Amino acid sequence: MAGPQSLSKVRNIGIMAHIDAGKTTTTERILFYTGKSHKIGEVHDGNAVMDWMEQEQERGITITSAATTCQWQGTSINIIDTPGHVDFTVEVERCLRVLDGVVAVFCAVGGVEPQSETVWRQADRYAIPRIAFVNKMDRIGASFERCVDQIRERLGAEPLVVTLPVGGEETFSGVIDLVEEKLLTFDERSKGEVVSMEPIPDALSGDSSAARMALLEKLADFDEEVMEQYLNDQEIASGDLRRAIRKATLSLELVPVLCGSAFKNKGVQPLLDAVTWYLPSPNDTPPVEGTDKNGAPLIRKSERSEKFCGLVFKLQSDPFVGNLSFIRVYSGCFKVGDKVFNPLKRKTEKISKLIKLHANKREEVDELTAGDIGAIVGLKFTTTGDTLCATGDFIVLEEMSFPEPVIGIAIEPKSKADEGKLMESLDKVSKEDPSFQVSVNEDTGQRIISGMGELHLEIIVDRLVREFKVAANVGKPQVSYREALTVVARAEGRFETQATGKEQYGHVEMELRPAEKGAGLSFVSQVDERQIPTIYLEAIEKGVLGCLDSGPLIGYPLTDVEAVLVGGSFDEERSTEMAFGIAATMACRQAAAQGEPVLLEPIMELEVITPDDYLGDVINDLNKKGSQINGVDAEGGIQTIQAKVALSEMFGYSTDLRSATQGRATFTMQFSAFAEVPAKKAEAIIQKIKGV
Repeated sequence: MAGPQSLSKVRNIGIMAHIDAGKTTTTERILFYTGKSHKIGEVHDGNAVMDWMEQEQERGITITSAATTCQWQGTSINIIDTPGHVDFTVEVERCLRVLDGVVAVFCAVGGVEPQSETVWRQADRYAIPRIAFVNKMDRIGASFERCVDQIRERLGAEPLVVTLPVGGEETFSGVIDLVEEKLLTFDERSKGEVVSMEPIPDALSGDSSAARMALLEKLADFDEEVMEQYLNDQEIASGDLRRAIRKATLSLELVPVLCGSAFKNKGVQPLLDAVTWYLPSPNDTPPVEGTDKNGAPLIRKSERSEKFCGLVFKLQSDPFVGNLSFIRVYSGCFKVGDKVFNPLKRKTEKISKLIKLHANKREEVDELTAGDIGAIVGLKFTTTGDTLCATGDFIVLEEMSFPEPVIGIAIEPKSKADEGKLMESLDKVSKEDPSFQVSVNEDTGQRIISGMGELHLEIIVDRLVREFKVAANVGKPQVSYREALTVVARAEGRFETQATGKEQYGHVEMELRPAEKGAGLSFVSQVDERQIPTIYLEAIEKGVLGCLDSGPLIGYPLTDVEAVLVGGSFDEERSTEMAFGIAATMACRQAAAQGEPVLLEPIMELEVITPDDYLGDVINDLNKKGSQINGVDAEGGIQTIQAKVALSEMFGYSTDLRSATQGRATFTMQFSAFAEVPAKKAEAIIQKIKGV
């Protein structure tokens, strides 16, 4: 357990990348070389330690982020291996929220791919220092220089090359360490465990001298001591260079770039060294910021002596111990038997068991302290994004935001006996995964589960059957539409009744106004206390937002609407909160119907990578789907098509693309924005959903 004096020897890092760049393979090698596992697991064999779910092993992809802890050169490294598929971006989002540093893995053949950009932007948002590892240097088509250029051009980062590849493709044999000016080779008989450090041979000295000069010039811009020694032609010690690289990495000015082939066991130990040398410890991160019960700012330093606070960033249902709540401890410490306070839920929780994780294996511990990532067993009220703090204290850390689902399918139990089990299982999954939602269609009574993509829902249905043993019938995927208003509309809602012997009265006048794209829903009151007392505003807002959950066209949620309370009246004797809530709902329903509503559909950003021979066929197919092609880039016999297309046109696209290109093309797709559905198409959708 890391004590307060050893926080400088802790690294909380995530490994992130585009799907198939080799994240999990890299993590497997890290576990092997640090002695955490004694056998190298392979993704393609389905025995990778970090891909422990059956669904991950079968598909060869990472679905859920797995956490582990290992030791390297006296430093404790907490690692989270995050998913690379766009459907599981929310997993990356919540892990980045609690990490101090990131290793971004890039494929030397594919370079900076779409999901690499997405996760890079997420890390930008949380201002997380990064190092880059260009993997798969042994593959045909690998190009280290191209990948470094793309990091600069596509990601807007400033790469600093610290290791150079020796050879490439099938001749890749090792790396040159530009800081130590040594050639590193990795013994194949020991699976790369034995690393030889030799002087750089003459044949390679030209390239390595030029690369080291470029490294020194860049560092001289960021560090005065290096600049002084560089200008005076003095020999710069490797320790000084590392200190300068660390400083520039922590200030987000440079990204150290290393290379290797995790699968061929080459280049992973220098990456581990770079994690300990260049990425931040909890001591290097700024104090965490939160707010007190009045919304005033509070900070907590990453020290054991501070009051305890931590963020629960993920829930996981475990068949053996029940609920696991993953927590990052930002300050102080807490022990088994302690009581902690959840300020968002205003509830106290008892700590019965604490564990450190290694994928799906567990190690019980007595306490977690500042800088630790671990899990609490059996919390009753806490959900993803909640803060926990010491009892008697009150601090709320910044909450996490999650994307709206874009695709849904109908699900129903196979028999009456499965009804309760299905509801219970869906509840568990939705607590674990904030990007997954369950709703009931008011018109048909069908239960709809919604998520981020076809694969996301496929995995969830698979888990319901296998993990939760639920027998269910599943419908075809459906697009999760939205509705929006195009004109300002005003309506009045008046509720007067005499129920259970008590009269009730509520009267409001509402105006619904179209808001800017992406603005979501908002409520504003323009009435004064004499018209409607403030005590009723919360009930009115609740009624308004509840009503906007279901639009006037076909019941999809309204979006980008500003609801303004412009008038109304109250009665001192008869007015109640319930009456005002109902009156607000009545007014909003009427105004929404008058606001000339339109249907919106999710538009996806699509990238298709295809060999030259099939470019025409792929573009023709995309044109038939009404997509907007934004660009085509050619490189080395491969064409990359960037396009935008409606999600409704993309069901089954993977099969279409495979058959059109003999399985040689690949695509990735991610949500871009909601856009208005053309009138004719909208009419057909409305008729189909209403069953006209």
